Amino acid sequence: MNNHNHNSHENLETVYTCPMHPEIRRESPGMCPECGMNLVKIKNAKIKMQNEGHDHAGKKVFDGAGKPSFAKASTFAKAMADKSAGKHAGHSTVMFFRKFWISLILTIPVVLYADITEKIFKWSPPDFPGSAYMPLVFGSVVFFYGGWVFLAGARRELQARLPGMMTLIGIAISAAYFWSLYAVFAGEETLFWELTTLITIMLLGHWLEMRAVSGAQGALKELSKLLPDTAEVIRHGKTEIIPLAELREGDMVLVKPGTKIPADGTIVDGESDVNEAMVTGESKPVAKQKNDAVIAGTINGDGALKIKVAGIGEKTFLAGVMRLVAEAQASKSRLQMLSDRAALYLTIIAVTGGIITLVAWLAAGAEVGFAVARLVAVLVIACPHALGLAVPLVASISTTKAAHNGFLVKQRLALEAARTIDTVLFDKTGTLTKGEFGVVEIWNVNGQSKEEVVRLAASLDALSEHPIAKAVVAKAKELGLSLAEPTKFEALKGRGVKAYVAETEVMVGGPALLENLGVTIPNEISQQAEDGGKKGQTIIFTLKDKKLLGAMALADIIREESREAIKTLKAMGVRSAMITGDSEDVAKWVSQELGLDEYFARVLPQQKSAKVKELQSRKLKVAMVGDGINDAPALTQADLGIAIGAGTNVAIESAGIILVRNDPRDIVKIIRLSQMTYAKMIQNLFWATGYNIVALPLAAGALAFKGIILEPALAAVFMSLSTVIVAINAVLLRRREL
Repeated sequence: MNNHNHNSHENLETVYTCPMHPEIRRESPGMCPECGMNLVKIKNAKIKMQNEGHDHAGKKVFDGAGKPSFAKASTFAKAMADKSAGKHAGHSTVMFFRKFWISLILTIPVVLYADITEKIFKWSPPDFPGSAYMPLVFGSVVFFYGGWVFLAGARRELQARLPGMMTLIGIAISAAYFWSLYAVFAGEETLFWELTTLITIMLLGHWLEMRAVSGAQGALKELSKLLPDTAEVIRHGKTEIIPLAELREGDMVLVKPGTKIPADGTIVDGESDVNEAMVTGESKPVAKQKNDAVIAGTINGDGALKIKVAGIGEKTFLAGVMRLVAEAQASKSRLQMLSDRAALYLTIIAVTGGIITLVAWLAAGAEVGFAVARLVAVLVIACPHALGLAVPLVASISTTKAAHNGFLVKQRLALEAARTIDTVLFDKTGTLTKGEFGVVEIWNVNGQSKEEVVRLAASLDALSEHPIAKAVVAKAKELGLSLAEPTKFEALKGRGVKAYVAETEVMVGGPALLENLGVTIPNEISQQAEDGGKKGQTIIFTLKDKKLLGAMALADIIREESREAIKTLKAMGVRSAMITGDSEDVAKWVSQELGLDEYFARVLPQQKSAKVKELQSRKLKVAMVGDGINDAPALTQADLGIAIGAGTNVAIESAGIILVRNDPRDIVKIIRLSQMTYAKMIQNLFWATGYNIVALPLAAGALAFKGIILEPALAAVFMSLSTVIVAINAVLLRRREL
């Protein structure tokens, strides 16, 4: 008998945790979703994995049947949100606020009985037996109760060999406390009021930072809210409402008007307009009918839909998006690497500067208490929290903003590279064009109307599955024409089709049909038909009783969105180029239609990468836009690879950015977001470092001879304020339009 317990087991892993919030655990480095601090590595940590879908480290867990368990709070989406935000998100926020109030209450009497109160207000509170030791008692409580979180954080940073904010604060409050402890019994001046006010303000500052950061970092939480709690499933001919966790692949679900679609799937019955704004950023609802795919979390319109479930849990498109957002948030840009390095250097400078400040003041004959206070102020003001938060918080928000605008960022370096792009190389078919035939020209002769030319051709083509035939039928529908019922239908091999409509013989076919019948093309349309052939268009003719009625030109339809995208790119000073396997004539025609700067024709899939290199050899920064399959080598070679038309496939490896829909206008959005993101990062780096230039010398006592001294508590205010400013500035990116 197998006694193995599926519900809980131990696992030794390398995980990353926040120095201040040890309940936050991830498998990869990144920043804490509660306070924005860099996560530090814990080696060989024991992770107890409960039966909750995922643990803190994001590991998948299994139920007793060995299948993934996707309870409502533990579906992949919820688990990803937990992975990003921590199971106890909000608990530590309340804890910090509680510690702040208790520390504040204990700090008030310490300050009242401090010498500074008498010096400033020329008043002192009444003494009572033991009042001389009250600052020691209350100060010790504040140090161990309120300051312990900072000391524990410092220990975790040092264990990970990544000294930072917590290390500096830990050294600062420890120096102040142990000096004061000695001073009480040595008859020296203590720093208890500075210590308690410093810890109290640090707790308040950290609480404010956590609120600002969690508001900006709620990306995965927002995405997880898109899923409904329940699903209405059809089983054994009856409908029943079940928790989302009980939904299985192959189930048939009923989605009523105005409700959310519970899982990825295919429509088997019904028509409706579906709001896919959360996927594409496009507010206009998308018409859906039988056999169309739908995505979990999108909102159904006025029609009822029956949907066969194709993907649940981590197989859904939404889960794929969340996975990419989480990966992108864990990855780093060049500016972030620079700021991380600067934060490390600032930590070293702070410790070194603090020691120099202490020694210098002691050498100058200052009291030890005064010198220690200057040391504490330098350590606090130089805390690199704002610097460490400046770039990753902006990057996190921009990654989420991208997901809400129809494109997914796989690598932050890719988004960063977008602002430097000066040439966008588009694959033609399916990108600039729809990749499907459409009627682009209609010509009529012998007194017949264009509508009659299309109606008769479509009446015959309605019986065919050929792409050209489908395009003709689609044109007839577009024109609102009623089709006739053909009889005696016959396929003319290599020439076209023949049938009878109302006892009249109708034929539809290409030039071979005319040649076989000995029919010549009238002069009035012969030149147009010839020009159309040179453009790569397919020309078909409609005949009635072997008499030519007219002709139609069909071609791969150019997207209207492509025209708008190319026009906008030109206005931005970005060149547009096209690569295609089609003939020179076709490539030239599409290029002229769109106003492209350059094109490459007759290029085989394996040659596309060489064309990218050719452009790069001209010192151009190239973004390659393709379908991510046969364009993979070119996407990898380009300075920025963009996979377009990914639909529900969000696992394209060769691209740094993935477009959810086939809309070239999103390329413009990518470049704009990249520019906005970079600008915000530079602004935040300024706010994070600028105040140090002024505040560090003041904290060290450079202007003490003029009576200007930056006390530790005020240094804590400045440090916290800079972090809050950085967080608020990052949040402003959310409101910008792309």
